[in-house]
Amino acid sequence: MTEITVGAGKLVRLLDYLEALGLDSVSIAGSVNILPARIKALDPGEQLPALQYAWLYKAAVKEMQKLGHPIPWGAGLGTEAFELMCHCIISCRTLGEALHLAERYDRLLYPLIGYNIKLLDDGDSPSVKLSYRVNVEEEGSALAPGNWDRSGYQSIVARASGLEVWHAFCGWLTGRPLEAEEVRVAAPFLSQEYFEALAAVFNCPLYFDASENTLKFPREALERRLVHTRDSLAEFIDGMVYHLIAAERAPASTSSAIKSLVSIDLHRGMPSFTAVAESLHMSESSLRRRLQKENTSYQALKDEIRCEVAIDKLLNEKLSIADLAEYLGFTEPSSFVRSFKGWTGQTPKAYRERIMSLGQA
Repeated sequence: MTEITVGAGKLVRLLDYLEALGLDSVSIAGSVNILPARIKALDPGEQLPALQYAWLYKAAVKEMQKLGHPIPWGAGLGTEAFELMCHCIISCRTLGEALHLAERYDRLLYPLIGYNIKLLDDGDSPSVKLSYRVNVEEEGSALAPGNWDRSGYQSIVARASGLEVWHAFCGWLTGRPLEAEEVRVAAPFLSQEYFEALAAVFNCPLYFDASENTLKFPREALERRLVHTRDSLAEFIDGMVYHLIAAERAPASTSSAIKSLVSIDLHRGMPSFTAVAESLHMSESSLRRRLQKENTSYQALKDEIRCEVAIDKLLNEKLSIADLAEYLGFTEPSSFVRSFKGWTGQTPKAYRERIMSLGQA
């Protein structure tokens, strides 16, 4: 397994955007222990923990909300409105129920948030569509200033990223990839690079310059059970952007559902395979087959969880290597050090020193 990373250039682009908005990027980045000058000095391709980008994005959205304008990017991911919507729908039994409730929520808040979803279902077709509408000012938008290099195509990014977030979120809710059949974006074609990036995420026919902004998927997906709880939702909300990046790399799956469920109470030890199967409303044999289809195993997933939690705690808590090893269930600190080096290519001490050097002195 390998850790999930992003290029330093992705953090620089976000920092530049905050500066274009007139926000204090140094203060915002400092709140999550990042020094912009050190990040900008890195090669754009140098890989940093995706968690670090997620923390910066969350801090950025918190400040952007204070500007008093609806945030059109990524279906409002990271905003209080998106978080409250998640809490509203998490107790629903099926994906269909969750989407209908989210539609009601968005309809009520549309004057404030500027976007909404709608489930298009004629009751007979084998497929349904999820429509995503966002109100984007083509010129003079407070969140797309003229000195921002993407100000000329904000409508494209807003509409496409909204569908992208909902595609990933539906997969997370059910623990299974949402098999997109067709995606139509009601915005002009931007570039071949952007087209290919989106096509890789949706893995289906993709059209721009469309008369509708929709995601088409099989009707049967509406009957899928939600596999998450309020506890696992809290873990999702804490790292929303990280989960989205992970979904882009490997579409939502049974594996991602297991990782969210298991990481909730990691300090109590890893649950048994039987307990995990029960949480996902599956038999053990069905769960085993599903994981084999995804080319993984419960043991491999436990290692991925330990890696993600280790990185989080290394960068955010002053735990000794021995205490962290014990928390993660290792009998000896040396075993943890060997495993961590296998995951990231560095020892825990070297990894923490490298990342912390990018933050406050």
